Amino acid sequence: MKKILPLIVFSLFFLTCCSDDGKNSYSNDQDPDSSSSNEVPEDIIDSLNGMIFVRGDTLTLGSNDNQFKPSERPAMKVILDYDFYLGIHEFTCGEFQELTKIEDLKDFSSCENDSLPLADVTYYDAALIANAKSKSEKKDTAYTYRSKTYDSENHCINLEGFAFNPEANAYRLPTEAEWVLAASQSWDPKKFSWNADNSDFKSHPICTAGIDSASFCDLAGNLREWVNDWAGQLRDTTVTNYLGAPDGSDIGERILKGGYFSDRPSEMNMVVRGDEYTVDAQIRADRIGLRLAFGAIPNPIWLDASGKVKENVVTVLANAATLKLFTGSYNTKLVFRNDVSENLAFVDYNDGSLSVIEIEDTLKVYHPDISPDGKHVAFCTRAEGLSGISTLYVRDLTAKGENLVKLDVKSAAIPRWRVLENGDTVIVYVTDAGNNKEEATFKNTSTWHVPFTNGKFGTPQKLFDGAYHGGISEDNTLAVTGARLLRTRITKNGNSITENGQDTIWYNEEQACNASLVQDGSKRTAFLDFGGDTGRKFAQETYAVHERILILDSTGTLIQTIKSPTGYTFDHTEWATNGKQSNIVATLSNINGAHPKIVLVNPSDSSIIELAEGDELWHPTLWVEKILPPDDSIVEPDTGFQLDPDSAGIYYTVNGSSDAEKYRYKMELLWQYKDSASIIILGSSRLFYTINPIFFVKPSSALNLANDHNTLIGSHFFFKTYILPHVKNLKYLVIGTDIDRLKFLDSFWEDEAFTYPGYVYDRSHNYWVDEYPEKLFLFTSESPSNKQHIKDYILTHYGFSSHSTNGWNDSIPSIRGDSTWNSSDMDAFNKGVELLREIAQIGEQNNFYVIALETPQNPAYQNTGAYGRNGILRSKAPDMIKTIQDISKDNPHFIFMDENKMGNHDYTSEMASDDDHLAYLGAEILSHRLDSLIQFLESK
Repeated sequence: MKKILPLIVFSLFFLTCCSDDGKNSYSNDQDPDSSSSNEVPEDIIDSLNGMIFVRGDTLTLGSNDNQFKPSERPAMKVILDYDFYLGIHEFTCGEFQELTKIEDLKDFSSCENDSLPLADVTYYDAALIANAKSKSEKKDTAYTYRSKTYDSENHCINLEGFAFNPEANAYRLPTEAEWVLAASQSWDPKKFSWNADNSDFKSHPICTAGIDSASFCDLAGNLREWVNDWAGQLRDTTVTNYLGAPDGSDIGERILKGGYFSDRPSEMNMVVRGDEYTVDAQIRADRIGLRLAFGAIPNPIWLDASGKVKENVVTVLANAATLKLFTGSYNTKLVFRNDVSENLAFVDYNDGSLSVIEIEDTLKVYHPDISPDGKHVAFCTRAEGLSGISTLYVRDLTAKGENLVKLDVKSAAIPRWRVLENGDTVIVYVTDAGNNKEEATFKNTSTWHVPFTNGKFGTPQKLFDGAYHGGISEDNTLAVTGARLLRTRITKNGNSITENGQDTIWYNEEQACNASLVQDGSKRTAFLDFGGDTGRKFAQETYAVHERILILDSTGTLIQTIKSPTGYTFDHTEWATNGKQSNIVATLSNINGAHPKIVLVNPSDSSIIELAEGDELWHPTLWVEKILPPDDSIVEPDTGFQLDPDSAGIYYTVNGSSDAEKYRYKMELLWQYKDSASIIILGSSRLFYTINPIFFVKPSSALNLANDHNTLIGSHFFFKTYILPHVKNLKYLVIGTDIDRLKFLDSFWEDEAFTYPGYVYDRSHNYWVDEYPEKLFLFTSESPSNKQHIKDYILTHYGFSSHSTNGWNDSIPSIRGDSTWNSSDMDAFNKGVELLREIAQIGEQNNFYVIALETPQNPAYQNTGAYGRNGILRSKAPDMIKTIQDISKDNPHFIFMDENKMGNHDYTSEMASDDDHLAYLGAEILSHRLDSLIQFLESK
């Protein structure tokens, strides 16, 4: 059971001590004169026990003070023009236990007292708790999702298809702005004090006061609390009803607010938005809890990464793993028109952030189509069914949409990429995409193609008369179009329709549209109709306009129909090919004619999954990376062994943790350099952000495989499992000691790692000790990842990542938990020493050095009773350090490099990121010192 004794002491005070004599903007009863636009019905108000009514007001997020992180600057004004309710205290263990009895909520708690705040909670845990609370009171729910994923301790670590409905009158997490507004009325971290000598709390008279029901408990302390928002960049502006960033973008961070029970008053403020590490939705710790809010948020505003206001948000509802079940590939991209912003938007599913990227431009955008290599997008400026001049453009499929190229012809509409038999890439287009019902008008249009290579158009070539914008078959024997009539150009006996095509009309000349010809050799045509006689007879029922997708075979015979979900009809149907099977991407239109969802339809079983949700989404196209035949992709040339593409190298999946994401990049580095690397660095974030191989004499000879949250237990596992068997030229193993962290177990390698297919696959093959498959590196490099900028930095710096300079804490440094250790902690320390001794013995046997590195911490710990950030009595630390040093007495291959020296080191505040991490400048100095030691050993 996790130890939370300090938390228990503090929570017993703060759950019974909330008084505030100052003026505030909240009360227990709603003002009868309130004109709030989100008035809560009386029957709901009566059930909101334990919550305080908060009136909308103006507040400030962030600060202009440079002591805060860039993500917490500048100060931004926020106006909340609505009212809401917020829990008096943090959500308690007792409340959680009651919910688990009546709702479908997994019990993960290990509380010793029902009055304690519920701790060790993921963001997804918090969302499920809010929904369960709403359901228990028969209220609407604020969060929707498709499926849930749990870890071995019943914590929810992913909600696929997760979406937040701000307009629901439901329990939810407060927004950051709501939390700050409430906290600003009664912020008083000095309700308790910290004794730095023995790391104990002193009770304050106010802690024995009775509850003032018009005041909140423990916003300044007890636990850090989840809020609803994605972490977005603050701006020097004023925003009304701010709801954070529209999605995780390439940062992928959520927000935590408030203090922890062991934080000093000087460390608590309303500005800080994070924690020691990246705050993603999967993290949990004894210091993280939640507080519930209630009420709708009218007219919410989001700010995107560029600071632009977003009044509507497109939410991604499926991840790469789900799409792989349909397509056979993780590497898929969705492009569409956001009809509200009138921008081209896309989602790269192989980027785990699942962000919707909009290419902002003044150009009209209709019918986008992605190039065969997935790098470009073609689009036109006029939609199907509308006659008139249209312009065709191609641009890079990137956030900025660079290298925009215009096709210099009179009119070009509805582009479709195509690869010819000779390997040339062309774009097929039509001169007009209007109504094709009149024969003469249709004959005055034509179909063309134009080569596109190296970012430039070639010379356009006319194919035939008639605007066949639904596609041309791969064998050039069929072309289709549908804009009132389902017209086809067809030929038999292998002749090309370019030379010998015959024009005809399918589907009994009934009205049809949104025709799309599949590119998988079957020559099936998908389209929509208007509930005509032919379709009704085939479906054996009456149906509404566009209620069914209809599919014809290569002869025009109706072979299948797929019904839309209840309450919707289909629109904008397009085949998605290249995968293991061909699917159909489409939009769903509701009863009001809006298109709020994009879906993927599987014709093999008529199943439908939702891909994205917004206000008005048009013209989707799904690109799927072409799957190579087995002999080209998964078979080892020498042994014939076939790697499993569903598992090999997949060390991270969408919505995986930040730790898993970074290990995925480290595994790619390991497989890439295993035969050339001679220096391996293992450890926690203290080494991850400290040892930069770029500063070594031979940078590519060193790999920094340290990671956030890693422990000596994890380093030992990683070393024996992956490093020792595969790094054949190992000469120096640098391993972090982190003496004050030796009491911690390693959660990733003991549990989380084996929720990812790659590690399970490695384990089932004995970690490739007997035979390493050479294509494993290729599979790893092409496997799902997340934040591209982090990936690029880590890979180009051989595993290192940098921290910004924030400096040491100038007053009293932060201490997490109790500085004293009990017998079980000492047992953990002794176990760590034995692991070091074992690794040193292996080093001696295999003729490589083991350099145990203790990184520097804030020298101000000398003024406390603690060794470092995670405690240890300073009086005990020298003996513990000597125990580690003594390993070298019996083993000349073991070296203890103590850069902390009990705080008597020469690393200045300008070199530090925080109390136990170096910033870039400090990393440069320590890296040079480590390399100097290695060069000295090399010269011996």
